[in-house]
Amino acid sequence: MKNPNDLIKIPDEKKIRVIIDTDAACEADDPFAIAQALMSPKLIVKGILAEHFREPDSTQRSYDEIRTVLDAMEIDVPVFMGQNGPLEADSSVSPAAQFIIDEATGAGTGPLYILCQGAITNVAMALRTCPQLKEKIIIVWIGTHGIQNIGKPVPFREFNAGNDVTAANEVLQSGAKIWLIPSDVYTTINVSLAELKMKVEPYGKIGHHLYHNMIDYNLSDRASWTQGESWSLGDSPAIAVAINPGCGKFVEAPAPFVNEETGSESRADSPVIRVYTSVDSRFILEDFFAKLKLFFGE
Repeated sequence: MKNPNDLIKIPDEKKIRVIIDTDAACEADDPFAIAQALMSPKLIVKGILAEHFREPDSTQRSYDEIRTVLDAMEIDVPVFMGQNGPLEADSSVSPAAQFIIDEATGAGTGPLYILCQGAITNVAMALRTCPQLKEKIIIVWIGTHGIQNIGKPVPFREFNAGNDVTAANEVLQSGAKIWLIPSDVYTTINVSLAELKMKVEPYGKIGHHLYHNMIDYNLSDRASWTQGESWSLGDSPAIAVAINPGCGKFVEAPAPFVNEETGSESRADSPVIRVYTSVDSRFILEDFFAKLKLFFGE
């Protein structure tokens, strides 16, 4: 991959340290978000953490997919194995959780952004192990049904929170600085397979992988819930708001408490967090398409 810093010049003081936490092998949208982060010169990606998705060997599968993306982009970033399942199934401190602690409490300047695209188990374990960590990190999480439907029946079981409800509530109630991107926002990043065929597949090994990984998943039984010839790149907003926190609208509100059905409940003593109410899909998608062409075009 061409060096992003050679093609897009930004002031060094605007750059931020980030860790990506991803259940990369779960569906087909995580690899798009990983690639966008790695092509963004503002983001100094210190490491990528494999997250489980509540299936046997899912952490290992996420790890392997992260490696596939890095190989296709011809880039080297440290990758760490996360917890082997929800908190109740794995009480050890994974290499991923330890890396969060080490990076956040190390010599780096400014807050460490953790961009979470799945269950939030690795972050929860890091906070369990080192509670003072909350003063040094900003957690950006794709998850929950947010605050729009507090106390109401859920439209569907929210996948990321539902894969570890205990971890979700421990993080949301931790007092850490959190930017939450809930389901009614992350599902708006809609793209057609035709557009991906034109704007993604032609660009290098990574373009080929992203497109065909999407097509293969879309043709599988696991994708019975999709619309057929379109997709929502629902993990990409985690990257976009780190690049530009103002690429959407947000409110400051008490953190939701997640019940077992993944509905949101209010708690009087919940800490206040940032909750995004919208994001700019044009900015998110066009930034990705432009970078892919810049870095992997002829």
